[in-house]
Amino acid sequence: MNMPTSIDALTATQAQQETTGTAAATPLPTPGQLRREFPVPADVQARIAEQRDAVRRILRGEDSRLLIVMGPCSIHDEVAALEYGAKLSKLADEVSDRFLIVMRAYLEKPRTTVGWKGLLYDPDRTGQGDLNEGLVRSRRLLLNLAEMGLPIATEALSPFAMDYLGDLVSWTAIGARTTESQVHREMASGLPMPVGFKNGTDGTVGVAVNAMKSAGHPHQHFGIGENGAPAMLNTPGNPDTHLVLRGGRGITNYDADSIREAMAALDAGGVSTSVMVDCSHDNACKQHERQMDIARDVIAQRNAGNSGIRGLMLESFLEPGRQSDGGELLYGCSITDPCLGWDQTEALIRLL
Repeated sequence: MNMPTSIDALTATQAQQETTGTAAATPLPTPGQLRREFPVPADVQARIAEQRDAVRRILRGEDSRLLIVMGPCSIHDEVAALEYGAKLSKLADEVSDRFLIVMRAYLEKPRTTVGWKGLLYDPDRTGQGDLNEGLVRSRRLLLNLAEMGLPIATEALSPFAMDYLGDLVSWTAIGARTTESQVHREMASGLPMPVGFKNGTDGTVGVAVNAMKSAGHPHQHFGIGENGAPAMLNTPGNPDTHLVLRGGRGITNYDADSIREAMAALDAGGVSTSVMVDCSHDNACKQHERQMDIARDVIAQRNAGNSGIRGLMLESFLEPGRQSDGGELLYGCSITDPCLGWDQTEALIRLL
């Protein structure tokens, strides 16, 4: 029997895809391969473990400092991200007696419908996607930031991505769109760092309370091993989850009454009552400069005695605002959500 030519095979594959609805598959490195290609030095590994513990102590109320997660909405330019990281590292050292600052290094962008999905998926923003290139550039960027001494935060959108990058991360967010997802709750139950669950897109906290309960328990679920083979993963449960209030659909929830109500719901649910307030997103009504007023308001509540407020989140980059992705871009300006500029950011942190 004659073997099909490569063109015949390709045509047959395309026909199969059309009839079965399956997608074309591009091979990727296994998590183990990528980690071996870009290993984390031993001293950086030790520092990341210490940073995770520092975040835990703040969330548990064992450290009186405030946790601040801040940085670009989504990173599209590694050079600008590294420049921002260098500035942030210096500022973080200067205010370390009051704050533990963790840099947002968000590599995946959740979309309501369609759009650029982040450096991990489409690093050159061609619309075609290149996960092979995105994995390499994302891991290299996180390594460079970690070597600066910065704790790193990201949003875990794809559970698979954490297998490739999670060893470099000190704090992880589960977004408003995925907090209700069983897959993300199972993943969070096995992550080795604290995890913040955002309230639902409608502004309510019930789904986050349920997510924290679920993530705190052991799970058995589908996953992939270091060698890339499918595996059943047994997770121990994550004791370090908390709520992130980000508003929703015309609702803001950073005011004192909203925070008290959220803490009461957390307490009734038997989970941690630690709260981080996201000063951006729906709380800021997509107006980036409102973040400054919100941060001051939340700090005033904390100073007035609400010690359950353990963290803030800010969207900040080198230049203020946002720009459309097309043509020649302004260096250091977000192409997704609008951000505070560096001068505004530094002044705000020193004021707080």
